[in-house]
Amino acid sequence: MNVQIQSVHFDADKKLVGFINDKVNKLNHFHDGIIQAEVILKIDKDSHSENKIAELKLHIAGDDLFAKRKCKTFEEAVDDCVEAIRKQVQKNKEKLKGVSSHDKLVIEEEVEDEE
Repeated sequence: MNVQIQSVHFDADKKLVGFINDKVNKLNHFHDGIIQAEVILKIDKDSHSENKIAELKLHIAGDDLFAKRKCKTFEEAVDDCVEAIRKQVQKNKEKLKGVSSHDKLVIEEEVEDEE
């Protein structure tokens, strides 16, 4: 998977870039069709301690997934984004499978009633 990292108005250090690559590449375990990931890092002008913003856009076959988090550190924000995207990927895979476990139960009951 191709991971693009963009830091707005500052230069991200190698340690942060390595952390982001490791976290984002772990998403390959949950979906085979991931094409590209875009990570945008920003610092909010607020004087609050939670002024680090991470945005993660994941391009998968047939869909794009997006998460944005604001935290005290970029590592925490990226970690939260990856977790949110992981949940979206799992929901997307279930949707693509078509039939949920509830639907399977209803179909099985209908088949038993017909016999």
